[in-house]
Amino acid sequence: MNHDISLLLLFGGRSAEHDVSVASAVAMLQALQGSGINVVPLGISREGKWRLGDRATRMLGEGALFSSNTDVRALVPVQDESPRSVAEALQTVNVVFPLLHGPYGEDGTVQGMLELADVPYVGAGVLGSALSMDKLAMKAAFQAAGLPVAPYVGVLRSRWRQSPEHVEEELDAQFGYPMFVKPANMGSSVGITKVHDRSELRPALELAARYDRRLVVEKGLEARELECGVLGNDEPEASVVGEILPGAEYYDFEAKYVGENSRSVIPAELPGDISVEIRCLAVRAFQAVDAAGMARVDFFLVGEREIYINEINTIPGFTPISQFPMLWKATGLEYPALVRRLAELALNRHADRHEQAHVERQEAR
Repeated sequence: MNHDISLLLLFGGRSAEHDVSVASAVAMLQALQGSGINVVPLGISREGKWRLGDRATRMLGEGALFSSNTDVRALVPVQDESPRSVAEALQTVNVVFPLLHGPYGEDGTVQGMLELADVPYVGAGVLGSALSMDKLAMKAAFQAAGLPVAPYVGVLRSRWRQSPEHVEEELDAQFGYPMFVKPANMGSSVGITKVHDRSELRPALELAARYDRRLVVEKGLEARELECGVLGNDEPEASVVGEILPGAEYYDFEAKYVGENSRSVIPAELPGDISVEIRCLAVRAFQAVDAAGMARVDFFLVGEREIYINEINTIPGFTPISQFPMLWKATGLEYPALVRRLAELALNRHADRHEQAHVERQEAR
């Protein structure tokens, strides 16, 4: 399928990953210059206000990550008539790209709105987005599909606040140290702490509880951190495997976006059979949560052959240092071609839903 692509680029958002989303949007606009793909930016402020036109462009220029001397206005196509409302903007494009990271964008909320509006959009649907955003639901889906998941336990914020010492004693006895404490619904390593001893456990739980009512505690593993991109709908394909070499003790937010010592190795230096197994597991993880369009699947490799799936990210970053576009570039798909492929997958999926809806209407008569 070969379409003239016009994208509504939805960026920003209310989550703690707002700045990452803005950086992803700027990087995408830069990469698509001269590609023939028309982009209409639509920003969502931290307070949930929707911004079109000049106000969207100002939001792009206020990004706190990867700031440079780039003239953001030069990246936004000049239109004869800019849309004056969100509804009008939806009518001027043929695909929406929700480049929103974290809650209120990656968790099925925006996807549900786009389903109601009957608009083609890039990425997973409501179910796949919600399952993948919530780390507890995601891990349960992986386990049900027979996929390898490292030891973990879920903790409700309300239970921890009612009985903090009891919860801490349980975690101490179950996992020992180190362990990782995370909010269930967050990405970009926001709210995550590596806990080395009992004195660090309570502050870690307090931090994670700021971001979610459901917390995840995982056994700390001495492991290599590997990532694999997945692209497709019902017949997804996996990219080459990459390795993260964090510039800190683990790949936290600062190591990802602020520090300069983290680097990636693409493709990762792995035995051929391990690389093949990770790519197969990435596709199975994608299917286990009913993802669509794109995802990045993260792995731990313990020793030489023990593989665990860490998580799946259905809207991976598109910043200048993000793994997903780099993994596909190493696989042979450059950034503009990757975006075009994602748009085509969105249109195919939308057409499939329309065919199903037509059959349902016919049977209802």
